[in-house]
Amino acid sequence: MIKMDEPVNVLGEALQPCSTAPMTGFFRDGHCNTCREDNGSHTVCAEMTAEFLAYSKYVGNDLSTPRPEFGFAGLKPGDQWCLCASRFLQAHDEGCAPKVRLKATHARALDIVPLNVLRESATATS
Repeated sequence: MIKMDEPVNVLGEALQPCSTAPMTGFFRDGHCNTCREDNGSHTVCAEMTAEFLAYSKYVGNDLSTPRPEFGFAGLKPGDQWCLCASRFLQAHDEGCAPKVRLKATHARALDIVPLNVLRESATATS
C-alpha cells in the first residue's frame, strides 16, 4: 500500500528511481520527483537516444555537451534522464521521442502527456 505522501508513478504505484549515474531529477535525487517550483515538470523518465539528443539540441536544450562548471558530464545514448513532460510530448509529436520507463515516470507527467502516449514509448521493462 502506498502512503499518501509517497511519490506515485503513472501506473499508480510507488515511484521507482530513474538514474543515479548520471544523477537526475529536479532535486538530483535519482527520481523524477517534482514540486511547485519545478516549472518544467521534470517528470518523464526517458532513455536517451542519439536521435532524441540531436533533436533536443536542435530545439535549444543541449543535453549532450558536458558542462563541468555545473558538474554535468553530458548525456549519451542509453543514459536515463528525467525529461520535462512538455519536451517529451513535443519530441513525440515530431516522431523522435525517447523510450520511457513508466514505473519511474511521476504521475504529474499525466497533467501534460496522456498515458496512451507514454505507453507508446514505454520500454519493454517499463
